[in-house]
Amino acid sequence: MKSLSAVECGVGLFEDLAMGPLVEVSGVSVKFGSFLALDNLSLRVMPGEVFGLLGPNGAGKTTTIKVLTGLVVPSSGKLNVCGFDPLCESMEVKARIGYVAENPIVYESLSPRDFFEFVVSMRRIDQVAANRVVSRLADVFDLAQYFDSPIATLSMGLKQKVALIASFIHQPPVLLLDEPLNGLDARSSRVVKDLVSLHAQRGGAVLFSTHIMEIAEHICTRIGIIDYGKVIAEGTLEQLRSKTDGKSSSLEEVFLKLTNEETAVADTARMLREAFLENEAH
Repeated sequence: MKSLSAVECGVGLFEDLAMGPLVEVSGVSVKFGSFLALDNLSLRVMPGEVFGLLGPNGAGKTTTIKVLTGLVVPSSGKLNVCGFDPLCESMEVKARIGYVAENPIVYESLSPRDFFEFVVSMRRIDQVAANRVVSRLADVFDLAQYFDSPIATLSMGLKQKVALIASFIHQPPVLLLDEPLNGLDARSSRVVKDLVSLHAQRGGAVLFSTHIMEIAEHICTRIGIIDYGKVIAEGTLEQLRSKTDGKSSSLEEVFLKLTNEETAVADTARMLREAFLENEAH
């Protein structure tokens, strides 16, 4: 695998940013009809931090990220991304974030080359610098051979690579990543993990939503567990362990205990065992 040093991820790229949180959500609620998707949710992501957002399906992870991008309007609360409000100062915020959606958002009628050129023109960034970033990321993601193929013909994993590269083109201080490893093979997943870690080392901030506990355990500096639209626990893995019995060895065990799913998982496993044993008996 090619070295990520070729992407020019030098330490200290974002040293001119304020020392306060780069992402701040304060008492935010979101309603879809009668459904309360976020309930007075608060969290902050500091420079140099990879904040993992974990939760069961429907807990509010994607809604939280969409609120920060300005795609969803909250019912109440305050938002801050690099000192700007995503609702009132959307262009300022969009210039400072790299967003990867749970399902890749790309123009499928274009080729990756055309799509990247479109992104560069929309963001009004230096063409030479952008081409250098795209070229080197395409190398590490092994995407160059597909540069002139219609995106519609690419696999989900390749489309995800296109979306990831597009989110890095302008070297934003904040990355908002919603299940960014969807469809990626082990090699490409490793590339994403390295990029996220390097981004934090430069002083950037990452809000990272994932269902993969092992990923969150290894790359996140802090973790927030969200359930029914609220952050029910937040901190390092050691701090989260202390909120349970202190004996849980893995993040998965801690997560299941804090979301009160441990008993349900044990019951499901018991029912499966009984069902298979019953079938074998007959």
